[in-house]
Formats: sequence, structure tokens, C-alpha cells
Amino acid sequence: MSIETDVLVLGGAGVDTIVHVPELPLPFADSHMVPAITARAGQTGDFVALGVHALGLRTHHLDMIGADHEGDLVRALHRDRGIALTEVPQPAGTKRAVNLVGPDGRRLSLYDNTRAREADRLPEETVRALASVSRHAHVSITHPCAHALPLLREAGLTISTDLHNWDGEQAYHEPFALGADIVFLSTAELADPEATMREIAARGRAQVIVATSGAEGAHQLLDGEFTHIPPVRPPGPVVDSNGAGDAFAAGYLFGRLTGEPPERCGLFGAVAGAHACTVPATGYDVIDRESLLRAASR
Repeated sequence: MSIETDVLVLGGAGVDTIVHVPELPLPFADSHMVPAITARAGQTGDFVALGVHALGLRTHHLDMIGADHEGDLVRALHRDRGIALTEVPQPAGTKRAVNLVGPDGRRLSLYDNTRAREADRLPEETVRALASVSRHAHVSITHPCAHALPLLREAGLTISTDLHNWDGEQAYHEPFALGADIVFLSTAELADPEATMREIAARGRAQVIVATSGAEGAHQLLDGEFTHIPPVRPPGPVVDSNGAGDAFAAGYLFGRLTGEPPERCGLFGAVAGAHACTVPATGYDVIDRESLLRAASR
């Protein structure tokens, strides 16, 4: 069958309520006066889909979404941006979270864990059909997606995932860490990032592992070589870290899927991540291909 999709994004659709707080951690008080509280569509899968789509890659998003207001926000985001969305009914409702954002752009996320059920699955026939016309799959670390990993491997797709702030030990993340060809994660909770990355490589199928470290850049493990990806100066004031990791992944995948060498992929990721830090959490100003290439050339 002909390839219709460059990146099939699985999972990670949802709605965040953004609350800008005076500081983090937030001091205990009976109340705090804060700026406007805003609910907007956009969790990790949404932002990866937005990112790769803006970079010119044909994108399709698959996830479980509820017949609720939050689901309407997710559907509207994809419709307005022209991103194909296949939704599977989620009786428990669309995923949602509250993000507390400090003045320096740091974030604390509170996830509603009632919006999922143990029996949740992405239908096998749907996954197989979409995988058969896709080049690559980016898999969010949500429960239904773990059961889709064998189907994606069976279809012959390359797979990426983002483990976010994994501590290197929680068993829940292991199917994703060991089942993906490209593994992204944060160093935030890792005592020894290089050791964790080498363990993933030794036990799993990862061809490349990238650990982001915020303003310090990132580290890449490829063919046994552990290297540093330098940070890129943001093009404006840093206002929010929401979506920076997703933007990094989108930029890196763009380089990977367009045949760029690893150093260039890392640069693309760093440029996209730096750009995301200048965008308020309530916005969707993801970097486009022309801007990415122009910034990378500098």
C-alpha cells in the first residue's frame, strides 16, 4: 500500500488547564490571586502532532477521546490545524490535567487519573490499518498505547517514544523504553543519565536515545557513543516550558525522517525546543520548517 502518513502519533490527546502562579513550589495559603485561568487542548501527543505537521511531515493522530467538552476542544484543535485525527470512544472522558506555571516558566502538572480504565485499548484493526500506510509511529506512554506496540513492530514501522521524567526504575515505562527505536527522555529524575541510557540500549531495540536537560542541552547515545547536544539560545524571553520536550522530539524526528545526520537532528530538536520556551502555555505557535532551517543555519 502507498504511504500516506509520515508520522502516526498514538495517544497523548487531552486538555490542560493553565494556571500561572506567583512561584513554585506554591506556598500554602487560603487563596492566591492569579491571572486568567485557561483551558486549552494540547497534551504531549497533540503537541508532537502539531510540531511534526508544522515542519511539513504528513501527520495522523490516533487516541481515545470522550464525548465531552474537553473532547470537543481536542477535535477543534486538529480540525483547525488540518491534522488528521482518528478518535476511539473513551467512556471515562477525555484526558485532562492542571498545569501550574511559575514566573520562570517551570511547570508542575496535576493529572486526572480517573480518565482511563484498565480495559482501554486502541482497536487492533484500526492500528493495523493506519500503520500499514505510515512510515513512523510516535507512541505516547499511555496505557492503551502499550498494547499497540507489538502491532506497530509487526507492521515494520520505526517507533519513537518519550519517557518524560522517568526515574529509570518504574516498571510501567519499560515496555516503551525497550520497544522503541528512538527513545526520548528527560534527565530530571535520573541519578546517572548515561547509565540509564546505556541500559535501555543494552536491553531494548533503541537505535538512538536522547536525554534532554533543559537549558543545559541534551545527551545522545548512538552506536555506543555518548555525546552532548549543545543548547540553543531561545529567540526571545523564556515564558513557559510547556511543550518544550514535545517540540524537541518533533524537531529531532523531522531531521531523522528527512535523512539528516545525528548531529543535525539534535540541532533541529534544540532549535524547536528553544522556540517552544518562548511561547505561552496557552498558545500553539510551534516552529515551522522555514523558521527551523533558518535558525539552524545560524
